[in-house]
Amino acid sequence: MAGSILLALKLRWSRDREYYKIVKHLFGFLPNNIELYKLALIHRSASLFLEDGTPINNERLEFLGDAVIEAIVSDYLFIEFPERDEGFLTQLRSKIVSRSTLNALGLRLGLDRHIILQGGGNFAQKHLYGDALEAMVGAMYLDKGYEFANRLFINEILRRYINLSSMTRTETDFKSRLIEWGQKNKRRITFSTVNGEAFTSQHPTFRSAVLLDGAEIGTGEGGSKKEAEQRAAMHAAERLRETAPEG
Repeated sequence: MAGSILLALKLRWSRDREYYKIVKHLFGFLPNNIELYKLALIHRSASLFLEDGTPINNERLEFLGDAVIEAIVSDYLFIEFPERDEGFLTQLRSKIVSRSTLNALGLRLGLDRHIILQGGGNFAQKHLYGDALEAMVGAMYLDKGYEFANRLFINEILRRYINLSSMTRTETDFKSRLIEWGQKNKRRITFSTVNGEAFTSQHPTFRSAVLLDGAEIGTGEGGSKKEAEQRAAMHAAERLRETAPEG
């Protein structure tokens, strides 16, 4: 009863009532420390600065949330797949916590309607929705503790939006498969990865090229070296399939 009254008061009269409504709508609970969730929604492009120059944005919460999500997903997969080995669990965890998957989850939850941005640049390819999701989980962890964050993320996000059966059938580790193909066919596969043309410390981009016996057969770009190499490997695999003899 007391909790219901408190919720009604905060949703109607608090100066932060809009933020309480956002968290309630997104995740279904009432925060204790609303300031953490407000911070989690501030993208670095909209940073405020303290007198000493310290930026106020969601990057530190994003860092924390990234680690929390990886721990939660590890717990989840360990229980869901009691007979599978470490390699399987590691690969599946990588798919779930990948930038593209978390970004899609952030969009499914509706975080794109609430992130505070500044400037007219195109941020879509920067995975800001996934970054905001990580920051919100970081806030949740600090506000409610690991067990609360664990139960909510598994029950309200993983089980609702992640199809494990489909994900275990979907091949995303193109780099490993390409290297295995090269070893099997006695061909030399190497990757050359450098900073992208638009690289900055705040917005890192990378370009990777796949070389087959020294000749370039695929390229890819991404916000991390791993992502750029996976995209380059996927491009290379597609080209190899197109040029493979039929039959």
